[in-house]
Amino acid sequence: MIGYEIIAKKRDRHELTREEIDALVRNYSSGKIPDYQMSAFLMATYLNGMSFQEITDLTLAMRDSGIVLDLSDIPGVKIDKHSTGGVGDKISLILAPLAASMGVTVPMISGRGLGHTGGTLDKLQSIPGFDIFISTDRFRSILKSIGVSMIGQTEEIAPADRKLYALRDVTGTIESIPLISASIMSKKLAEGIDALVLDVKVGNGAFMKTLDRAVDLAQHLVMIGEGAGKQTIALLTSMDEPLGQAIGNWLEVAESIEVLKGKGPTDIRELSVILAAYMKSMADQKISYDVAYNIAAENLDNGKAFSKFIELVKHHGGDFTLIQNPQRYPKAALIKEVTAQNEGFVVSMNTYEIGMTGILIGAGRQTKEDSIDHTAGIILHKKVGDSIKKGDCLATIYTERETRLDEASRKLLNAYRIDFNAPDKQPLILGVLDKNGFRSI
Repeated sequence: MIGYEIIAKKRDRHELTREEIDALVRNYSSGKIPDYQMSAFLMATYLNGMSFQEITDLTLAMRDSGIVLDLSDIPGVKIDKHSTGGVGDKISLILAPLAASMGVTVPMISGRGLGHTGGTLDKLQSIPGFDIFISTDRFRSILKSIGVSMIGQTEEIAPADRKLYALRDVTGTIESIPLISASIMSKKLAEGIDALVLDVKVGNGAFMKTLDRAVDLAQHLVMIGEGAGKQTIALLTSMDEPLGQAIGNWLEVAESIEVLKGKGPTDIRELSVILAAYMKSMADQKISYDVAYNIAAENLDNGKAFSKFIELVKHHGGDFTLIQNPQRYPKAALIKEVTAQNEGFVVSMNTYEIGMTGILIGAGRQTKEDSIDHTAGIILHKKVGDSIKKGDCLATIYTERETRLDEASRKLLNAYRIDFNAPDKQPLILGVLDKNGFRSI
């Protein structure tokens, strides 16, 4: 089949067959279809959408572009978690060792930053020596030994998605529900899990700006997962402001360490505990969600989750002494405070613009070839609902890019909306969706 004909068919809003989708994915993976043609297909899909059957076929074609892991010989129920992406979203760094400390087996395959959002792999690689590209044999060995391993896609696991993921990041096609669904689920169905918990972000800093769009995406993800025989549940969570205070790779690792020690921002802790409770209650049907929630909270406070994180870093070759003493990590050369120009309350934050500021100072990528400065980032001192006096420090920027510092400061300042009336507190969790439908909580 000729790539041009498949692209033209999707451009003209016709439904593709399974054979056409298989051919497209197979030929792109092998290099027979170049990036510029696949970019055209991605944009046609973004503009015209896909039927659920097309999305399912695309997911399976991407899954089958590589191997499907068999983890049946590893004890326990294997459960992963995936977030659709946000700003300051370092939950996986906390959740994976937390769930493992509760007896859940967590084989986690993560991605890099996408658009304005951060990526778990970039954060892990800010830990010197941490190897995210271990062999599948080593992945299995670590899972057997400590119950958790966090890696990137290997050459063997959904290689078509790895190529498409990088291309979507630079072609303005990130927000497409069909492409997001196929990307997420192809990896998850290839990694040998028994169940999956999804964190679908909603708000001005998410790819899904409205609850309706987020529910639509969650329904697609849950239907694909359940159709493949994997118990799947999705939480709809707010991304109208960044999670926690830290944005940027090592800064987010350092904040995760604080949470794993029983401290840190309340929103990060709460979401981590809730997701861990769902993972534990799915892994062990005899344990209720409420009991699992209490176990998760205890394991953050008693040091078990932090000890598991140190084990994880050790087994992946990372410098665990920096996890024990994060203050030893190198600091960015340039540090600048952004101060309030008037008084009042923070009534809203433009989370997307804050994420883009992170890219501007080196904490993310503008092109797929860009390197990341692991020390770059932002610490937010004020968030929605906080009272402000003129001159108060809203945020601190850390970077090596002197030429971008003034622009980043203006961008960050403009991301804050300050008014005299305090805003109503918005919920962190907007609802839960499973095979039985959506429910508010």
